[in-house]
Amino acid sequence: MFISKQNTIRWKLLVVAMLVVAVAVWLGVRQYDIPVYLYLQRYNYAVWRWFAHIFDGKVWIVVFGLATIIMYLKKTYDLRNDPTTHMHWFNIKFLTRDAYAKLKNSNAFLVFCSLLGTGVVVEILKFVIGRARPIFFDEFRIVGFFPWTSEWAFNSMPSGHTALSFAGLVMLGMLMPRFKWLTWTLAIVIGVSRVAVGAHWPTDVLLGAFIGMVMADFVLAIVRRKK
Repeated sequence: MFISKQNTIRWKLLVVAMLVVAVAVWLGVRQYDIPVYLYLQRYNYAVWRWFAHIFDGKVWIVVFGLATIIMYLKKTYDLRNDPTTHMHWFNIKFLTRDAYAKLKNSNAFLVFCSLLGTGVVVEILKFVIGRARPIFFDEFRIVGFFPWTSEWAFNSMPSGHTALSFAGLVMLGMLMPRFKWLTWTLAIVIGVSRVAVGAHWPTDVLLGAFIGMVMADFVLAIVRRKK
């Protein structure tokens, strides 16, 4: 979305988008989150709980992390008889460079990096923002922010499921343009489902989706930048 055909970030568009998202989040927190949340509660179907398990962030990271490791081991094995290749298994610096050289064109590696980067950013923001989850509104009509806490009940913003789903699916859409319509549709459905099941406010989902999209763009731009 924010990456050009030359794999460079379109900074002007990104800055404009950041401002739009910031205003939308502010307006949502102030006025629109509750009515939209209550409306989507009408569609709290059981199938969304399956989505929560299938597209859990930890599942995403583990699956693509294992795929990345397997890919690296396979390429290393295929080059075992290459006289120009000398593995130094106990040299972290060498292994890091070797892995990057072998994996930078791997789709699994790109998705994994997008997921991992998004996961780190999301966890930091959850801790700093400390937004109370909708459960407090449902039970006690309490809403608000309680910064600097790691408690699950106060880490609603941004939505981790949404952020990681967008990070992975948007990346897959860029790598496989023919399926872009499907990956984007699925990512949006996952985001909406997080509100429908009462796990997040709409602006939690909006911010999570934005973070995931931006991270996917940055990872692709960095890994595939032209020298």
